[in-house]
Amino acid sequence: MADSSQYLTVGALTGYLKAKFDRDPYLAKVYLTGEISNLGNRKGRHLYFSLKDPDGKSVIRATMFSYASRLKFEPKEGMKVLAIGRVQIYEPSGSYSIILDQMTPDGIGDLFLALNQLKEKLSQEGLFAQEKQALPLLPKKIAVITSPTGAVVEDVAKTVERRLPDAQVILLPAVVQGEGAVPSLLNQLNRIDDLDFDTVIIGRGGGSIEDLWAFNDEALVRQVAALKTPVIASVGHETDNTLVDLVADRRAATPTAAAELATPVTRQNILDRLFELKTRLVVAGRQTITQRQQVLDQIVNRPIMQQPDRLYAAYQQEVDQLTSRLGRGFNRQLEQKQYRFQQAKNGLVKEQKQLLRPYQEALSLASTKLDLVSPLKILAAGYTIVKGPKDQVIKQKADLQVGELVHLTFADGEVPAQITGE
Repeated sequence: MADSSQYLTVGALTGYLKAKFDRDPYLAKVYLTGEISNLGNRKGRHLYFSLKDPDGKSVIRATMFSYASRLKFEPKEGMKVLAIGRVQIYEPSGSYSIILDQMTPDGIGDLFLALNQLKEKLSQEGLFAQEKQALPLLPKKIAVITSPTGAVVEDVAKTVERRLPDAQVILLPAVVQGEGAVPSLLNQLNRIDDLDFDTVIIGRGGGSIEDLWAFNDEALVRQVAALKTPVIASVGHETDNTLVDLVADRRAATPTAAAELATPVTRQNILDRLFELKTRLVVAGRQTITQRQQVLDQIVNRPIMQQPDRLYAAYQQEVDQLTSRLGRGFNRQLEQKQYRFQQAKNGLVKEQKQLLRPYQEALSLASTKLDLVSPLKILAAGYTIVKGPKDQVIKQKADLQVGELVHLTFADGEVPAQITGE
C-alpha cells in the first residue's frame, strides 16, 4: 500500500504554485499583447475579460480594478491591446489570471509617448497652472466650436434654452477629427475674442485616441490658453482627457454639463431670487412702517403735542416784548432824527440867506440900472418902436417905402400901420 504522506493536497499544490508566482520577479510585472474577448459588463467598477492570441489557441483571464480611472479609451471586443500587470493564481479554482494596471490600444504607443512628452513640456512652462478665468453669471452670447453634424451643439442649445432662454447659442462649425481638424479649430478660435462672446464651448463626442488627437495639438492648446474669453472644454467622454481639457477654464464631461457650466444662473434662479428679495423688501417695509408708527404715536401722545401752545407761549410773550421795545426805540430814534433834521434845516436856511444877501443886493442894483435903460420905460415916456415887414427895427426914414406894412410898438402893445407918404 502506497504511503499517503507523500501525496499533496490540491490546496497545498495550489498554495505552493501561488507562492512561486508571487515571488517570481518576472511575473510581478508582465507585458502582454493580445486581443480582448469575453468582455464583461462595463457598468460596474471593475472590468473582467480575457486576452487571447490572434490564433485563439492561448487565452488568459484578465481583471482591471477601478478601470474607469485607469483607461483613457473604451475597450471593445476584438480590440488588440498592450497590457501591463502581474500574474496571480486564484487558489479556490486553481486558475491563473493577470491583474492589469495599464492598458492601451496596440499601435498607438508612439502617440502616448508624444502626448506625455508634450504634456511634460507644457507643464514645465506653467501653461496648465495659469489662473483660470471666471465664467460670467448671465452670458448673452455663447459660442460652440464643434462639428455641425454632431449632437454636441444640439445638446448645448437645448440645455441653454431650458436654463437661460435669453442667452444666444451660436455654432462656429469646425472639423473635429482628421488632418483638417487642427486648422479648422484654430481658425474658429482666432475669431472668438473679436466677436464679443461671453463664453466659448469647444468639444466633440467620444472616440479613440486617434479621433481625439487634434485636441492634443500644441498650437491648439496654446491658442485655447491665450484666449481672453472663458473656455469650457467638452472633449470625448468622462474618461477621455486631452491637453485642451487641462488649459481650458473649465472641463465638462458632457455637452449638457458644459451648457450647465456656461449658465451657472438659470432663469428660475433669477425668479426665485427676485421673489426672495421682494418678500424681504415687503417684510422690511412693514417692519419699518410699524417702527415709525410706534415712534410717531409716542411723539403724538406727548403732553406738549396735546397742548402745542405751551411750546411757543413763552416765545410769543418774548416776541411781544421785543416788538414793543422795538417800536419805542424806533419812535425815539425817529424823534431824534426829526429834531436834528429841523435844526439842520433852520441852520441851512439862515446860512442860505446870509450867502444870498450880497447877490440879492447886487441883483437889485443891476435891476435899477437896467430899468433906467429899459425900452419899456422909454416907451412909457411916449416913444414908439417901428418894425418892418420882416420884424426888423426901423431906425431911419430911408428904410421905409410908401405902401409898406409896419408894426408900431407902444408901451401898452402893438398895432399895424401902412406908410402912405413921405
